[in-house]
Amino acid sequence: MGVYNFDQQIDRRHSDSIKWTFYPEGVLPAWVADMDFPAANEVIAAIKTRADHGVFGYAFDSPDLRALIVERLARWYGWTIQPSEILFLPGLVPAIHLMCMMFGKAGDQVLIHTPVYPPFLHAPHLFEQSAKAIPLIEQVEGQRLSYTIDFEQTEAAITPQTKFMLISHPHNPIGRSFTPEELRKLGAICERHGVIMVSDEIHCDLMLDGHQHTPFAAVCETWREHTITMMAPSKSFNLAGLGCSFLIIQNPQLHQEIMKTAFGLLPLVNVMGFTAAAAAYQHGQAWLDELLPYLARNRDLVCEYIETHLPMLRVTRPEATYLAWIDARGLGVDDPYQFFLNEAKVGLGNGQDFGAPGYVRLNFGCPQDTLLEILERMRTAIQQRSSEVG
Repeated sequence: MGVYNFDQQIDRRHSDSIKWTFYPEGVLPAWVADMDFPAANEVIAAIKTRADHGVFGYAFDSPDLRALIVERLARWYGWTIQPSEILFLPGLVPAIHLMCMMFGKAGDQVLIHTPVYPPFLHAPHLFEQSAKAIPLIEQVEGQRLSYTIDFEQTEAAITPQTKFMLISHPHNPIGRSFTPEELRKLGAICERHGVIMVSDEIHCDLMLDGHQHTPFAAVCETWREHTITMMAPSKSFNLAGLGCSFLIIQNPQLHQEIMKTAFGLLPLVNVMGFTAAAAAYQHGQAWLDELLPYLARNRDLVCEYIETHLPMLRVTRPEATYLAWIDARGLGVDDPYQFFLNEAKVGLGNGQDFGAPGYVRLNFGCPQDTLLEILERMRTAIQQRSSEVG
């Protein structure tokens, strides 16, 4: 038995949690990518020690965290970067908006692959740009969904107005860990057309079943100058509320331009964010090593439950993340998201927000008892509807 008890139930409704207060009392939330597990003991201890100092002024940088990131990327991914190539930001959603503001003007387009994390779809429109969506190729085998990239359509969609490609890797919501060969194909397309690659790799530490993450910028030396990599400890170590993310920009001129634009526009990372991130990268791996098998078991529970009890649904088997993507069009209802919210009292991610109406996203980063109750509520609601319709 491990050190950490991920079965522990913690009441989050009175902790200012968006996840648990967005819906009314009685609804079980499984929507936003936020786990219901306490952080590693070492992270909590580091935050307490910093709090005991008593002074919480501005923080501009953390050389210790830079060094930890450099060491971690080299050890886990064989990717050599310099500390100066890291740019700290308070979150990756602001970073996505920053990319749109910097690299495009009104009428330009950002190339994305759908279904995808909602800010990919929404951010370009705030700058009068378009999100050019290329649907991933969906493959169905029984009740199992899987996805691949349509490279031909990806390249065909590029125009002179395409300023950058934005990928989610590992992919949210489908849970794919793209292979080096797939990344090489995307990189070659970008290179042929002079398109910048922005790679959101925030889920890179959440690899299941021994899958290995490959950073896009580490695949080919020549692409590093034209790639912006987005990472954070927030998803992996459940630190989202502490607001510490970073970009890796190996083109010095590009790094300088982004830093100048971000400074004064985005808030600085706060002292607790730096403290928690450093503690997670330095001491949190044992916690993560115990978490990943637990997440894999939860994923298997979702897949097996759906395949056994909910034959009208189809589901992915994620290689990474704690997010299951479910095709609920077989329910025969106009809005599966609303159906599960109203009839099952379960708050899922709405597929429409990801560019795929009729689908839902289920966050299984929670104690297994909670997950089982979510699935059983879904089953009961479907059975009730079947009896009424039948």
